[in-house]
Amino acid sequence: MAETSHWTGSDKYLCDPALAQAFHMARSLGMPLLIEGEPGTGKTELPIHYAKDRGLDLEVYPVGSKSNVEQFVARFDHVKYLRDSQIEILNAQREEKGLASKLTTGNRNPELLKDYVVKGPAAIAYSKPNSVLLIDEIDKAPREFPNDLLYALSHRKFIMPESGEVIEVSEEDMPAIVITSNREQELPTAFKGRCIYHYIDFPDQEVMAKIIEKHHPRLDEKVVRVALDVFYHLRRLGLERAPTTREILNWLKYMGEIAPKEAVKKIEGLHGIGALIKTQGDMERVNRLIGADENFGGSRFN
Repeated sequence: MAETSHWTGSDKYLCDPALAQAFHMARSLGMPLLIEGEPGTGKTELPIHYAKDRGLDLEVYPVGSKSNVEQFVARFDHVKYLRDSQIEILNAQREEKGLASKLTTGNRNPELLKDYVVKGPAAIAYSKPNSVLLIDEIDKAPREFPNDLLYALSHRKFIMPESGEVIEVSEEDMPAIVITSNREQELPTAFKGRCIYHYIDFPDQEVMAKIIEKHHPRLDEKVVRVALDVFYHLRRLGLERAPTTREILNWLKYMGEIAPKEAVKKIEGLHGIGALIKTQGDMERVNRLIGADENFGGSRFN
């Protein structure tokens, strides 16, 4: 039976009670958990840390503009099948000529079609009840991709191409499935209806401090406080791309290698701001604000 204990996070992942409840409900009901929210709110990290904390196998499918169900579930390798079939013919001809050596097919048998089925993340996860399947950023997929998944999500089975092999699991044995979306496009209503839904709000300053403590427990308190003040001030500027959790963690990882007093000066001086600002337009805007206000990164945050 699949792992359905109430998971509330790990030493590296802070899982708020509402998210923990939604994740538990999804796993208990054998349904996917659909998590929406802006980038950097920990959507992708949830299944990664859950699998690591529980010692479970993790299968990941990063969705892109050309994603399709064949990549996600399984595909038949026609090229390899044709090549091996030709090798079998050549080996028969060599045998007729009395040649002992044979060309190899890598232990594949053209008569066994399943030898040529390349299983994707979904088929692999469905084959292992105690596993975790992450479908990351499904909003980047072509419009038909979520709709094509409806059958599998509602019937809990996949049929392998050519071989006809059926991979099917019961509601109790469904792997933990987490689907993330940055809401670049709206997902079909019918698709959402097959999922447990949760929206992650961007963490406030108090929660972010706890997240930082989990990742960098030895950081100086003032270094963290000053960095958080700068970070949230930048987020309030309405930048083209607001800095995210991952980025302040990277910034502080770098600052953690510097003596606290010096690190505070560098943070107030916005040193290494490229860890937080990711577009030319935003960088130019921040530089203009720094030039117009000498206290932009200094005493304003003390």
